[in-house]
Amino acid sequence: MMMEKTENSWHVYIVCCGDGSYYTGIAKNLSRRISEHNSARGGARYTRSRRPVELVYAEPAASRSAAAKREYQVKKMPLSRKKELIDTAQLPLI
Repeated sequence: MMMEKTENSWHVYIVCCGDGSYYTGIAKNLSRRISEHNSARGGARYTRSRRPVELVYAEPAASRSAAAKREYQVKKMPLSRKKELIDTAQLPLI
């Protein structure tokens, strides 16, 4: 999928954590959300102890609802399928 640098649309994203694990989430502003994951305040509980995180995949979504549904699908994927998504990512993401 085409990666877009838009601040006003929803995105599903995957970050690679410092311990090599992956975290999937949704955000309207990817730059800000990645900064939150890497800052002392904010970010998801899962990523707080696994910093730094690096954005490795993002795809646009039509709405918050669509992003949440896609996030659920991605979270249920086996690791091998997530790695396929990441390998198809077109950098830079943000």
